[in-house]
Amino acid sequence: MSKSALTGTRIRARRNLRGLRQLDLARMVGVSPSYMNLIEHNRRKVSPELLVALAKALGVSEDALAEDTDSRLLEGVRAAAMRAGAEMAELARIEEFTGRFPGWANVLAETQARVERLERVVEQLSDRMSHDPYLGEALHEIISAVTSVQSTAAILNDADDISPDWQARFHHNILQDSSRLAEGAVALVNYIDAANDTETGLASPLEEVEAWLTRRGYYLPELDAPENVDLQGLVTGQAELSSSASRSLALQWLGRLRDDARALPLASFLAAVKETGCAPDQLAAQFDAPIDRVLRRLAMLPQAKMHDLGAPRMGLVICDGSGTLIFRRPVDGFPLPRFGGGCPLWPLYHALRMPGQALRVPLVTDGRLGQHFLSYAVCQPVSAPDFNAPPVLLATMLLVATGRDDGSLFDTARRVGGSCRTCAQIDCTSRREPSILIMSAEAGDASREPAVLQG
Repeated sequence: MSKSALTGTRIRARRNLRGLRQLDLARMVGVSPSYMNLIEHNRRKVSPELLVALAKALGVSEDALAEDTDSRLLEGVRAAAMRAGAEMAELARIEEFTGRFPGWANVLAETQARVERLERVVEQLSDRMSHDPYLGEALHEIISAVTSVQSTAAILNDADDISPDWQARFHHNILQDSSRLAEGAVALVNYIDAANDTETGLASPLEEVEAWLTRRGYYLPELDAPENVDLQGLVTGQAELSSSASRSLALQWLGRLRDDARALPLASFLAAVKETGCAPDQLAAQFDAPIDRVLRRLAMLPQAKMHDLGAPRMGLVICDGSGTLIFRRPVDGFPLPRFGGGCPLWPLYHALRMPGQALRVPLVTDGRLGQHFLSYAVCQPVSAPDFNAPPVLLATMLLVATGRDDGSLFDTARRVGGSCRTCAQIDCTSRREPSILIMSAEAGDASREPAVLQG
């Protein structure tokens, strides 16, 4: 079933009619709020499975959200009228106008569609200029080459007594810089053209992978099947994985999760979880598996089965040696940053300094209603030992939600936030930048400044 470019508009209208928040609808259908926002702004296609879930959540038929010629014409005319600020009385007569003058209605609808397409192009280009670091670096490289060519040419033009040897050097520099400029311009055009071949939006490859995993409940039963699974087939044709970068990233993680499933078979691992109560060290010893593999497996188990075992809610965060978050499996109550690094006090980062050392640290989230979590963190090398290269490290942190405040364990719980920009702990010595919450709360008190960690 083909989907109209205005499917997102219909979804947003139906959601508003029901009085649902975008966040609530996203949770009902199992996608991230950021991905639902892209859908409602017509920046992502809706897969047939997701369309069924959305129709059920909104209490309408799939046809009410899918493409329909008459409704598309009505929506186009209505959008054009609203853009022009038409009065409500006129809006109520749109169906009558469309029925009497279908030709003019089609002209209005096509014009409106063309305007919306141009607006989306402007938004996409503006967003890429603002948020795409690779585009910024490429433009900087081209500007640098242009400046170098201009400076060298100016010297040759203004100086009258340059020796033949220096002239040859300058000519050689101009040749090199102009070649670099031409190659950089071609590469930049190819990069932009490649991105325009598919839909673009605010989502990064990591966010697209997370949106896809969210819809699947962060569990893919195909990986637990006894026969070999076609990983490429799992990512092909997925609406959330709209770019080659996101599909490549998804394949990397699927390979790792498949290896985890083979090393820790589902039936025997669930039986062990029931017996040990989700103790990672005991599970690692029982299956003779690395701690980080056990942490990943625990976080990616089917939630229905874990609920049947009475297991608590779990989340997972993985970072590389730079501290960049490369995988996030969210858990309610523990904020994870969308951009930048996380809280410097996370055990995840402390594990980076102690490869091979397993950590168990009780945490409480920042805020008046802070929630308690028991964190397990470990850092492991993922590259073979090499005398000529530093090891490639990945740090993994499992977050286990606990609803009880065990005095012996949580009296000394470490208070952490999601990121410095959204943490309201004024006196935190690890703060690396001011919080927007602190800045907002102290707008009327300019004399009070939050502590910021100095480099």
